[in-house]
Amino acid sequence: MELKNCMEEVVQDKMDIVLEQYPSCCRCEQCRSDIAALALNQLPPRYVSTRKGDVFVRVSEMTTEGEVTVIQAIAKAIEIVSKNPHHTTKS
Repeated sequence: MELKNCMEEVVQDKMDIVLEQYPSCCRCEQCRSDIAALALNQLPPRYVSTRKGDVFVRVSEMTTEGEVTVIQAIAKAIEIVSKNPHHTTKS
């Protein structure tokens, strides 16, 4: 297994759930990437190099506190991107 930041997958997994609460937010690839980048910059990285480490991180992020932290970071990122999209048309 190669080195990876599991938090990237956690954010991607939760993004659609949080986006449901923001129907006016653009969901194009650029906006989704911007939201993920902003959220990830607010969250601690969770790098792993083994499958066991990957499982451990996923279990720890499934706690209520872990989920709330990720959801809050995504929501804050959605608000920022919605106000300042990097494109002129809405998808």
